[in-house]
Amino acid sequence: MVSRRSLLRGATGLAAAAPVALAGGEAFAAEGDTVPETLAAARGPVDAGRTLQPELKLTQLSVPAGTDLRVRTADGWRDLAANGCPAGADGATAPGNVLVAAAGVTAYQIKGAPTAVTELNTVDGRKRALRAQPRALSLPRAAQTPWRPRYLSRAAWGADESYRLNPDGTLDTPPAFYGVQTLTVHHSGEDNPIDDPIQHVRGIYYTHAVTNDWGDIGYQLLIDKFGRVFEGVYSDADPIPVFGPEPGADGRPQMVNGAHVGGFNAGNIGICVLGNTMITPPTAAAVRSLTIVLALLARATNLDPEGTTSYVNPVSGAQATLRTISGHRDWHTANPAAGATLCCGDSLYGQLPAIRTRAAALVNLLS
Repeated sequence: MVSRRSLLRGATGLAAAAPVALAGGEAFAAEGDTVPETLAAARGPVDAGRTLQPELKLTQLSVPAGTDLRVRTADGWRDLAANGCPAGADGATAPGNVLVAAAGVTAYQIKGAPTAVTELNTVDGRKRALRAQPRALSLPRAAQTPWRPRYLSRAAWGADESYRLNPDGTLDTPPAFYGVQTLTVHHSGEDNPIDDPIQHVRGIYYTHAVTNDWGDIGYQLLIDKFGRVFEGVYSDADPIPVFGPEPGADGRPQMVNGAHVGGFNAGNIGICVLGNTMITPPTAAAVRSLTIVLALLARATNLDPEGTTSYVNPVSGAQATLRTISGHRDWHTANPAAGATLCCGDSLYGQLPAIRTRAAALVNLLS
């Protein structure tokens, strides 16, 4: 066992008059409350058909994207597929691992080729005190904006910052900053739901930072079913997520690089809606927050939510022409080197045209 490295109304309309602030959903932990350390056990490669009893009481399994497996619970055996968003670091040779919800699983088997598996338990580890409480989301040019979703910083959702470090204490992947060219929408995509959003985010973080060895979570922001926004990849010590401490030569804020579209990350902000919108449509609260977040990001970086971007990766030179606000799947259409995926799910993807329109209207109201 190891514990570290091995203005809107509903979802359909824009408020033309009085602003509508988001309430923030269910109660959640605040500063001084505790969060458990993530426990993990790396297994394998596991031979196909071999039955494994977990070394941990499972909450999730982390397996390569596309893996098929069988799991046993008190109700017997059933098939699962690891259809989550593969994300992806620039320069990665294969898609990353994704989560499969595994609460109550007492045994599992892998189908197909031998596959390395990481068992996770995000609830029973040693408890640590949270270092912050939720507050309203702050982004550049948004300080007086009335439409600001409830926001959990890394300290407020319990990110273990040691996951970003090598064994010698140096940063695995030091933050790098680039001008913003485009915004990409994801869903996390698990076939079976992970009910607790904070556990879910912490499982994604461990998988991206440690199992995939990307040095951090891949998305800049994540949004749960209550519309709460979670800080993703670490940018700097100030209270504003996504952006670094210094503007670019053009005076616009620079984004911290992530790992959410393989080969096409620098200059591309990734926002992940938790859940699988191939199976269950996103909640109205999630869509409201996503629309607001996209509008505020576009306003901060002078992007047109209804525009088109000729993207050029400033590091590799990789290119793609696509909508400025796109779904993850659009990157493969624009440039097959990005890798095929169904992310951000059919239901959420089908709402992107309306989301772009509402985000553009919100930018105009705030300008």
